[in-house]
Amino acid sequence: MSRAISLHSVSKVYGRTRAVDRFSLDIMPGEFVVLLGPSGCGKSTVLRMIAGLEDISDGELLLDGERSNHVPPRERGMAMVFQNFALYPSMTNRDNIGFPLRLENPRTDNSARVEATARMLGIESVLDRYPSQLSGGERQRVAMGRAISRRPSAFLMDEPLSNLDAKLRNHLRAEIAQLTAELGVTTVYVTHDQAEAMSLGDRVAVMRGGVLQQVSPPREVYALPENVFVAAFIGTPRINLLEAVVYAPLDGRMSIDLGRQRLPLPEPLSPEHQLLRVQQGRQVIVGLRSEAVRIAQPSRARPGEVALSGLVEHMEYQGHEALVHLNTGSRPAVVTDLESARPRPAGRRRRSAGPGMLERIRERAAGHVSGPVVVMDDPVAAEPAAYSPDRPAITASDLVVRTSPDMRLRTGAQVPLLVDLAHLYVFDHQGRRICPAPRDLPGLDV
Repeated sequence: MSRAISLHSVSKVYGRTRAVDRFSLDIMPGEFVVLLGPSGCGKSTVLRMIAGLEDISDGELLLDGERSNHVPPRERGMAMVFQNFALYPSMTNRDNIGFPLRLENPRTDNSARVEATARMLGIESVLDRYPSQLSGGERQRVAMGRAISRRPSAFLMDEPLSNLDAKLRNHLRAEIAQLTAELGVTTVYVTHDQAEAMSLGDRVAVMRGGVLQQVSPPREVYALPENVFVAAFIGTPRINLLEAVVYAPLDGRMSIDLGRQRLPLPEPLSPEHQLLRVQQGRQVIVGLRSEAVRIAQPSRARPGEVALSGLVEHMEYQGHEALVHLNTGSRPAVVTDLESARPRPAGRRRRSAGPGMLERIRERAAGHVSGPVVVMDDPVAAEPAAYSPDRPAITASDLVVRTSPDMRLRTGAQVPLLVDLAHLYVFDHQGRRICPAPRDLPGLDV
């Protein structure tokens, strides 16, 4: 029977290092949940605590509603698939698949179950070979077969495809999705690959520095990131994040100053854009997905689009599309910890001595909101930037736009841009999303 899993404020501490910090998540029976985040964010540690391979330092693990913090791994009825296959080289693949069954009951003949599992995975022809005689994909299928043969209450998968080449990963990803749907078994899948997370999961749980950032269906994680870290981590190409200042004069049109250009907000202001008034004179982070900007003349603007311009830095031909890198004179926002293990607080100066107690308290408090994500000057003290076309431009590209593959642009050419304000994200200086609100995002019912 598929098993429900609940974690309530679960933490894991190694000495003075808090690898997982007050992690809470409810997983329904039969649900496929993906733990996603950069290397070292604590996602594998969460998986190992569910499996019983790591002790829980604080908090509570419930399996089918019963507290299971100290239940031995073998009594949890779960099967784990590891990154490195973990097959016994001296055993045939048949014996590898049947090994957990033999441990449960040495006297039972499990050959029929092993054969059925092999047919399900398409590896019946290699059962009598050894792991060293198989390709990487076949070995991963054997590892999955060993887990499936137990008929577990839950699958726990720790980056099972990361050692395979890209083509094989895509193929096995589809097989895993189909297999888990057919079996109806609760699955917790760990990965740092957002493509795997978005294509496999019923829900995606994004982690950062041991702290859970957001748990939502894949479509909502992409369209409604709760903070700037989630926005930056999800999506290819990465979302354009620009430093900006809200400019809201009493006697003029409200706009967002990007440096050398401004985004005028439509009048009358929407309820979401009204919320930006309280950010007057403060630095914010503007987020634009590559599909929210298009190269076109202002005369072709659709309702809700405003004009910008940019200089072409270079183009990336992708076959089915092209990515145009542009310089609009804006300053890209710096989002820390996208690849590293731990975040660095906003505004924290580099010091030769260790952090003081006050800084440690501030770091921990900020981490539970959305993480200290943007390195910039004091946003409260910032004055509204005066618009000037003569202001020096940033030399690097700051905006990536998705276009059709047949568009040809010359490097250094100035091109007109149209920005769809319906897909404009605005985050405050702590990285929390100000707008849009879920109910106002076009095409998304939440």
